[in-house]
Amino acid sequence: MSDTLTMVGRCVRLSTRNIEAMMTALFLPVMLLLLFVYLFGGAIDTGTKYVTYVVPGVILLCAGWSSATTAVTVSQDMQGGIIDRFRSMDIGGVSVLSGHVAASIARNAASTVLVLGVALLVGFRPDAGPLAWLGAVGILLSFVLAITWLAAAIGLLAKTPEAASGFTFFVAFLPYPSSAFVPIDTMPGWLQGFARHQPVTPVTETVRGLLLDLPVGNNAWWALAWCGGIAAMSVILSAVLFQRRIR
Repeated sequence: MSDTLTMVGRCVRLSTRNIEAMMTALFLPVMLLLLFVYLFGGAIDTGTKYVTYVVPGVILLCAGWSSATTAVTVSQDMQGGIIDRFRSMDIGGVSVLSGHVAASIARNAASTVLVLGVALLVGFRPDAGPLAWLGAVGILLSFVLAITWLAAAIGLLAKTPEAASGFTFFVAFLPYPSSAFVPIDTMPGWLQGFARHQPVTPVTETVRGLLLDLPVGNNAWWALAWCGGIAAMSVILSAVLFQRRIR
């Protein structure tokens, strides 16, 4: 636990020293929110104010983009020789990777709070009570934890930081063919099946339902199942890949 906390502190300090990446993580979500609301919102009919519909999707989209930073920093660690020094101090791979994951969660938490603040200024009015807010935060945290561990595994799998950044494009793209930005019924028929049965849709529908006091149905269970499955697979894969990389 002591090693893990030390690695968390290290990765958080690295994040705060990389001003460009920190500014991108904080302000890109706000720019995307304003882009969708003011450029596209007037042309999209969702049955409610578009800012009300799109906020959960923007949060998930930016969580995906932020995971690219985790993949890159993990890849940089594996290439930079610092892992050999950690091994000489008997610091395990789980501690090293947990530090990167925790730093990513901290970045996502800050950007989420900023997005919600701006969304309130431009007309977002959630109807959630305390328990619903707690549930929404729990689902978002589960999603961020899952995709961040997946990004860590990608960082271990990639040969270069540039390749690691490119591999995470698929994760960042997932919110688009989902219910994050437009109702699935408006999509072509051949795309609707994928949009309904991929992880971002139940997460988005759960967060949206909790924040707006709408029925959630089975989406919460599907969201937790997707997040738990991805996280478990990614943690196991990361442990295996880390051991193979340090041999």
